[in-house]
Amino acid sequence: MTPAAPTPLMVLGTSSGAGKSLMTAALCRVLRRRGETPLPFKGQNMSNNAWVDQAGGEMAYSQALQAWAAGLEPQCAMNPVLLKPQGDSTSEVIHLGQAVGSCRAEHYYRDWFRPGWAAIRSGLGDLQAAHPGGRLVLEGAGSPVEVNLQPRDLTNLRLAQYLRARCILVADIERGGVFAQLVGTLALLRPVERPLIRGLLINRFRGRRELFDEGRRWLEANTGIPVLGVMPWLDELFPPEDSLDLLERRGRKRGAELEIAVLKLPSLSNFSDLDPLEAEPSVQLRWVAPGEELGAPDAVVVPGSKQTLRDLEALQRTTLGAALQRYAGAGGPVFGLCGGLQLLGRELRDPDGLEGGRGGCVAGLDLLPLRTVFGGSKALRQRSSPALWPPSPAATPQGGCSVVIEGFELHRGTTSALEPCQPLCHEQGLGWVSGAVAGTYLHGVFESGAWRRRWLNTLRARQGLPLLSEQQPHHRRQREALLDRLADAFEQHVNLEPLLRAP
Repeated sequence: MTPAAPTPLMVLGTSSGAGKSLMTAALCRVLRRRGETPLPFKGQNMSNNAWVDQAGGEMAYSQALQAWAAGLEPQCAMNPVLLKPQGDSTSEVIHLGQAVGSCRAEHYYRDWFRPGWAAIRSGLGDLQAAHPGGRLVLEGAGSPVEVNLQPRDLTNLRLAQYLRARCILVADIERGGVFAQLVGTLALLRPVERPLIRGLLINRFRGRRELFDEGRRWLEANTGIPVLGVMPWLDELFPPEDSLDLLERRGRKRGAELEIAVLKLPSLSNFSDLDPLEAEPSVQLRWVAPGEELGAPDAVVVPGSKQTLRDLEALQRTTLGAALQRYAGAGGPVFGLCGGLQLLGRELRDPDGLEGGRGGCVAGLDLLPLRTVFGGSKALRQRSSPALWPPSPAATPQGGCSVVIEGFELHRGTTSALEPCQPLCHEQGLGWVSGAVAGTYLHGVFESGAWRRRWLNTLRARQGLPLLSEQQPHHRRQREALLDRLADAFEQHVNLEPLLRAP
């Protein structure tokens, strides 16, 4: 007989950026430690930070992170509806891992509400069938009380009511107004919804917790809902929940020896590709937006783009595109990731206007002799291949031994070389190199520890710095350690018992 599944839990937030994603990840890891099988699930997410599962399904990266926290392999059923903003109030619509169309914001609920709810129910069924007896751990989206959207809510309280979930309401005290956040959110709930909220959680508190004791007592007395805990501000580098979190990544690392400029493209996507570099103690990332000075970094990374041609236009309209060309022309190292690779090419063709273009042929930055033609179905797959570049600096004990790079493809269109060009790896069509300029279609390439260190060593050798050991594990080991530290803090500061033993 299949065991009955435990009551679902749900993490709601008073606003976007309140910390729902990481609190959900922490909850998954804590439940896993208790011997449960937590099943992370976010019915609808809006993000250009994506992951591709082993079956070739596209999903939000935050649900992949929560799956790793739960000790599970990510699957697109954990995020059955993904909206990927394309600019001009339009989004690409992903259902159960596959693109099904695009929509304008004003028409979304008219055209996509019923198909979206069907996809959510199907994702729930697939996930529960794959893990019978598991406990759903749901993440809400934005605020659950956007009054203009409540009747058409797909992923907050409609889902909580449907599953009879016990909900935690998270508020970010760092942004100020935490009492108004919580009391205002509770006041806007309908009478049938308010009993779903079983606990409050204060997130990102700085200083001694006892300084909030009076506030905690006030909240419990005036809401009748227990404050389950006060999570401290964690001095850790966790993956950003959305692109807004990039703005909070300021300051200079102590001991940083290399500065890598990262172009902050208007349609930036898959910014989690940079997490392994940012986790390197010797590396300082500096985000540079169009219109800002490139300066003289040790290398430039051009990240992924959801609208490649629009971002190319932004670079060419400002001084940043020309500055990058001068930098590369002087021998500066440049590395492009997916859309960034396409931007570095010589020609980009978008006959169907899929990437924000107007058809015809557009000149790229011409730092790699490549032509990209947008069209056809998306390439969605995980890949692995021995690297051919960069060569290992002679001073390293490994000599010229090969390292393997791995990651996933997530792009539309094909790229080919217009003249002989060095391949980045054995698998054809995954990356190209010309001098100090290179690029790849592999998202997550920097997670391959040995290859990342080898690339960094080429930069260090140029600066006369000592070389780093290439005996570096995959970034997943660091990610696991971060998730453990997050769960340790959650267990120390949050009391889940009122939530878990509730009738």
